Amino acid sequence: MVVQVVWKRFLIGIVFCFVVSPFSDGSAQSFFQLGKEKSRPVLQDSKPLSNSAVQILVRNDTVWIGGGKGLDMTSDAGLSWKHFGQDTPFAAENIAAFDGSGPTLCASLAGSVEMDDGSSLPEGLGLAISTDNGVSWKKRDQPKESEGDTTFIVQYGSNSLKALAVTTAINNIAYDVAVTSNAIWTANFAGGLRKSTDNGATFQLIVLPPDFLDSIKTSDSLGFELSPVDRPDFWNLSGTTLGMRGNLNHRVFSVLALDDSNIWVGTAGGINATTDGGNSWRKFTYANQSNAISGNFVVALGHNVIHGVDYIWAATINALEPQEYRAISFTTNRGTTWETALRDEFTHNFGFKDSIAYAATNSGVFRSDDGGRTWGQFSNFIDYKSRQRSTAENCYAITSQGETIWVANADGLMTTTDGTSSSFGEKWKLFRAYQSTVATSDVYVYPNPFAPDDEVSRVHFKTDVSGSVTIKVFDFAFFPVRTVLQNAARPANVEQDEIWDGKDDSGKQVANGVYYVQVTIGNAQASWGKVIVLQ
Repeated sequence: MVVQVVWKRFLIGIVFCFVVSPFSDGSAQSFFQLGKEKSRPVLQDSKPLSNSAVQILVRNDTVWIGGGKGLDMTSDAGLSWKHFGQDTPFAAENIAAFDGSGPTLCASLAGSVEMDDGSSLPEGLGLAISTDNGVSWKKRDQPKESEGDTTFIVQYGSNSLKALAVTTAINNIAYDVAVTSNAIWTANFAGGLRKSTDNGATFQLIVLPPDFLDSIKTSDSLGFELSPVDRPDFWNLSGTTLGMRGNLNHRVFSVLALDDSNIWVGTAGGINATTDGGNSWRKFTYANQSNAISGNFVVALGHNVIHGVDYIWAATINALEPQEYRAISFTTNRGTTWETALRDEFTHNFGFKDSIAYAATNSGVFRSDDGGRTWGQFSNFIDYKSRQRSTAENCYAITSQGETIWVANADGLMTTTDGTSSSFGEKWKLFRAYQSTVATSDVYVYPNPFAPDDEVSRVHFKTDVSGSVTIKVFDFAFFPVRTVLQNAARPANVEQDEIWDGKDDSGKQVANGVYYVQVTIGNAQASWGKVIVLQ
């Protein structure tokens, strides 16, 4: 399941330095409501609020989109949108993960904290939970222990296991959530796997196997610590230095719930599966099977049924060992054996339409209709009506709504059809967030400033009845730099985006500075916008 350019995935290569810090407010069960049991107001518009989306959830005729400015929801195939993002509990925060079951919906909220050295670290900002299909929401704190704690005891069968007290929200985002009929599960990088059976009021830390064990059950006699990092400096309550051994398998990134009993969990140390609601676990790694997963870092999980057979899909990438590699790992026998596909591709998420599997990757969307044996690739996303283009190949989320396939990438949201009326990828429809213009004289460029190495700029304007458009870019001295369009036909009376990639007419990237954009529509007087290039 998956933040703006993407919280859930940026952790690849990060060096994790966990500290017990004073960022917790000490309130493990606080929440916010806009008036007790009162419905929360939403904004309604004809377009999404954000062009950065990493989560898509379909519930019958309703599609929920989680992105850089909260939640968007549409119940009419994108003709109109409701925004859950401008006020608490969302407050325009990034949505790191989103899931639902029955009337219960759960969103993980994420942000970042600026450090003294100028760097920034990701921060979990808690959970937004609704038990009435999104009519009203409660804010729950990020699952963590009380400030001042260092360790605590978790009872597992007859074993009393020492656990690291996670008292900070920094590096403690819930990167994935799974909602079942009776529980909410959260996958937390620092905080491990957590489970709530009271709609997020409290969370229980779930015991997963340590790195050196491939399975655990409550009848075992066990002795290990629950901790994502080594902490040799910690003391027990009697004042004796014991230390703690960290485990990659306690750094949790993804969770998939088939029901209340069957849960799959992806970590930095492999894949864990339970059939009894978390009482016992079996772990799968790249090294503990002859037909194994490709790598131990598991950033996404998915499930579908093909000809009556359950398929479990995992986005597995290399963790520590040179033998590991990026790929999709999938199993048809609950992990007894694994197959791999799309070697060297970085997959962010999965989507399914009956027996068809889709993978959202850094190289676009891949589609398989034969159980993962062969895949077709799609990375050219052009709106079939407006001819606007989505410039990013990297896709973060994908799912189906009947024959409509929804895709979110780094440059917006789009749909295509996969069915009898049209083949997958044949026609794309793009949904873009922008500030509406009133007249043809209103022209602006976004993002502003923009960095050509990392992104493109979009010239936004509104056509009149002629629809013939010329766009030119000039430097600060009004010397011509680039002709973006020359008398190009565009639909009349429509708001448009045209792309300038920050290059001049010779294909060379322009220098930092202020640039002016001239838009001429038909025979009308030219309109102007301004943009700053800042690399």
